[in-house]
Amino acid sequence: MNLSDNPRKFDFSKKYILEDDFVQLLPLIEAHIQPLSKISDDTDIWTFFFENGNTIDALSRYIISATDNRKFNKEYPFVIFDKITEQYVGTTRFYEYLPIFNTIKLGHTWYGKAFRSTGLNKRCKYLLFEFAFEKIGLERIGFGAMRDNIRSIAAMKSVGCKEEGVLRNMFPSRDGKGRTDAVLMSILKNEWYQSTKYQLKAKIDT
Repeated sequence: MNLSDNPRKFDFSKKYILEDDFVQLLPLIEAHIQPLSKISDDTDIWTFFFENGNTIDALSRYIISATDNRKFNKEYPFVIFDKITEQYVGTTRFYEYLPIFNTIKLGHTWYGKAFRSTGLNKRCKYLLFEFAFEKIGLERIGFGAMRDNIRSIAAMKSVGCKEEGVLRNMFPSRDGKGRTDAVLMSILKNEWYQSTKYQLKAKIDT
């Protein structure tokens, strides 16, 4: 059997919609620039991004770049919609899909200030993991963050990610003084089915 023989390959041309009773993830499009601009004017969001989206022009470039990358099968960005408040609250995306290895990465995630620490991130991650492992049949989802992005690392661990290594001096420091490490994390399909799925669901339901 060829390593790439997965009958359920990730298809960048499809309109994937992931949702539960509280949140919906839709393919990101340029029409989302305006509603997202209401929450993106927050420098705290972009502290650990190499892109910026805290002005309408910067956000436009950010979103157009992501949607263009989808056309080239490089990234699949989602906009996050809170069904309770009926507001767009942030974005996330799959990227670096390697069909020959049946793996993908997940990141570039941000939420408006009012929607952090509300449980939305855990709901989104549950839907994304369920989709990747159960619908597409992927074997691994990779994650990464700057060493000093403590909030992001804690959020990844809270949804079941396991730290697996460090890339030393991977990125320029955000303060422009020296360099910083990248922390690598992941979730595997067997971990999802054995425990992570049930542990994350329990957190969502409490």
